[in-house]
Amino acid sequence: MNGFDVAKRLRQESTVPIIMLTARVEESDRIRGFGVGADDYVTKPFSPRELVARVQAVLRRTSSAGQEAAQLRIKDLALDVPRMVATRGGRPIDLTPTEFQLLTTLARHPGRVFTRAQLLDALRGEEGEAFDRAIDAHVKNIRRKIEPDPRRPRYLLTVYGVGYKCGEA
Repeated sequence: MNGFDVAKRLRQESTVPIIMLTARVEESDRIRGFGVGADDYVTKPFSPRELVARVQAVLRRTSSAGQEAAQLRIKDLALDVPRMVATRGGRPIDLTPTEFQLLTTLARHPGRVFTRAQLLDALRGEEGEAFDRAIDAHVKNIRRKIEPDPRRPRYLLTVYGVGYKCGEA
């Protein structure tokens, strides 16, 4: 297993900060590192003082992000992540664990477009489905539960030809 595989697997199962320390200096390798979930990418040779500064910066970012991530909001839709409770306008919404995890993944990055494959990867930590079209079924079910008018979604938006994103707060 190489470093990219390790980072990808870690990211699927955890939010632990990842700093890749490597001799791979090509731009494509750096982009791939960030793509699999690295928080920073340091190439050899490096200054030990710079590495310490980068570790401190990543820890600052991740510790403040962890505090905010317990409560997510998109317009009047609220997600209490530790309790796995979703509400809209103060009224509870009954989501399955898979639906809640999918919605949370999208809500953590408002406006970011996720492909079906990326969403499947996010779900595979538990019992992810084997087909990317299963994501479409989950999205349809989530919309039916959270959207005032599922035919005109405001929270969970389709990006045609690419995937899905959450509307911005």
